[in-house]
Amino acid sequence: MLKSTNQPLSEAYSLALLDLDGVVYRGKNPVEHAAKNIRKAESLGMTVEYTTNNSSRLQAVVADQLKGFDLDVESWQVITSSVVAARMVARAVPEGSKVFVLGAQHLREEVAKQGLKVVDSAEAQPVAAIQGWYPDMSWNEMAQIAYAVEHGATYFVTNRDLTIPRELGIAPGCGSMIMAVINATGVEPVSSAGKPESAMYDEARILAAHDDGEPVDKEQCLAIGDRLDTDIEAGNRGGYDSLAVLTGVTDPRELMFAPAYLRPTYIAKDLRGLNEPAPEVVHDEGAWLCRDAKARVDGDRLYVTDITSVDGLRAACCAVWAAADSGRDVSGVIVPKFRIS
Repeated sequence: MLKSTNQPLSEAYSLALLDLDGVVYRGKNPVEHAAKNIRKAESLGMTVEYTTNNSSRLQAVVADQLKGFDLDVESWQVITSSVVAARMVARAVPEGSKVFVLGAQHLREEVAKQGLKVVDSAEAQPVAAIQGWYPDMSWNEMAQIAYAVEHGATYFVTNRDLTIPRELGIAPGCGSMIMAVINATGVEPVSSAGKPESAMYDEARILAAHDDGEPVDKEQCLAIGDRLDTDIEAGNRGGYDSLAVLTGVTDPRELMFAPAYLRPTYIAKDLRGLNEPAPEVVHDEGAWLCRDAKARVDGDRLYVTDITSVDGLRAACCAVWAAADSGRDVSGVIVPKFRIS
């Protein structure tokens, strides 16, 4: 079930692990209320790091974009899947090994920083191949990494997001391109650096280490994202509390029917929830109550007294989750359509 706090989340936790796409911005456009509430959280003493599965952009470039939203951001605060992936490959192959890199300049540079030789063709006989995402990816590049993998290169990927939010809507993400290589070769990647793996969160709390060099305790970290199958699952896999926001991919229905491994610790409409206490959701006489909102599963239907508030959604989620956890098949339960204002 959802947790509650008596103090704002930004005071209950010391490190925010913020996703970017769908949480702080959509493409080049800022998400409403995001920057203001990040600044407020920092003023209350919270450290903020930005964790993104996007492997195409340099940390400094992302930091500059965030500065354009009037945020005070240093490059080290941006943890990309390219940074994590390059270190992952370096641990798996000998120093100086040839690695085929399909991705943006950022990924190529991070791989080279690890003492590995970046190559551009399968004919170079790389021992490993790593696939990221960038908007100018060509069919020939896709074919080359498929050839490399088919010929025995160990296959790594930066992330497996099937979609990515852009200015005009939802577009194919890195995971969709990975599926093309899998379909061509029959080979699955041995590892992914991006969420839902928790390696990115682990890296972030190391970079935010205390003065004594100790990483920030997991119990003091809050993973924040808009996707259950990446941001929230990564938190659950790694033992991190999490906050799901409704500014990106995830919608109320997906939240209500989420299996246990995809359920967040907290739910908010947007990043205003970062600076608010999380209200308690309690069970009473067969119903779940969150302040003035009440929800209950009765027969094949979910009844909610308020479908315009996040409190109503919180109560509804707990009602459906409890029914599912009791062994009931909730797939046929009729739920109302929320219109959260």
